Amino acid sequence: MPRLFSAYVIVDWSAAAKPTAGADSVWIGVLKRDVRFRMAFESYNPPTRAEAETRLTAIFDDLAKRSERALLGFDFPLGFPRGFASALKLTAEPPWRAAWDQLDRMVKDKADNTNNRFGVGSEINRRMTGGPFPFWGCPPKDTLTTLQPKRSRVHGPDDLPEFRHADLAAKGAASIWKLYYNGSVGGQALLGIPFVRRMKLARGEAMRVWPFETGFKPLTEADLAGVRIVTAEVYPSLLKPEGAPGEVKDLTQVRTTAEHFARLDEANKLGLLFGPPKGTATDVVLDAEREEGWILGAGA
Repeated sequence: MPRLFSAYVIVDWSAAAKPTAGADSVWIGVLKRDVRFRMAFESYNPPTRAEAETRLTAIFDDLAKRSERALLGFDFPLGFPRGFASALKLTAEPPWRAAWDQLDRMVKDKADNTNNRFGVGSEINRRMTGGPFPFWGCPPKDTLTTLQPKRSRVHGPDDLPEFRHADLAAKGAASIWKLYYNGSVGGQALLGIPFVRRMKLARGEAMRVWPFETGFKPLTEADLAGVRIVTAEVYPSLLKPEGAPGEVKDLTQVRTTAEHFARLDEANKLGLLFGPPKGTATDVVLDAEREEGWILGAGA
């Protein structure tokens, strides 16, 4: 059986508020065939998200010209915990797309990386609870009535869940409600989802977002007819990557994650990873497909 993909593009995103390079910035890892048809890795470290968008657009335009299909992995959640869209009174279906559209209306992310992620978190809190919950985390200077530097309280039985099903399956994944400090995937998601949405709108059916548009099920070549990009959420820490001496951790993560999925694909095992872990309850599968998303490989 041939590989499902001929290229593997892994993106370590960043919510930085100014141009930055090196550790804790945007890293793009690309594993694809070179002119001799051997798999070769290259990396990019654009200092802003705008430059990352330009670079990724060029990468996928080139792959499309070569009629090559790619797996595109982002290291932030593509969906929110179940009930998010309803709590925001978003009525459009499906809930994941309603949430994406809402973020696109709210998020302002400028070419120099200045952005309003704390304002967005604060406004969502205001609409949902009227207080500094469930989003939390910001510099003291950005403190607002509806967004505090520290978590104001724990999640109760009547609140939205602190974690998605996938976060629990991944054992150690951070909560999307955390907007600041180390491991703040919430800030990355608020700024990253509108970008993924723009990619999807530009490429239409040639790009499918897993598991929202593919179903939470194993993928085969037949499932991907006409598809050039499958976009998924990845969590490099699942692999416990080890870097070369002096290699920036973020670079290690995108490189080893791309290599991992390429090895699975070569062994005809990657397609199965797009399905739910054995024994996953039906309601969990439905939540993943409709609103929460899943982390590729979590619980496997």
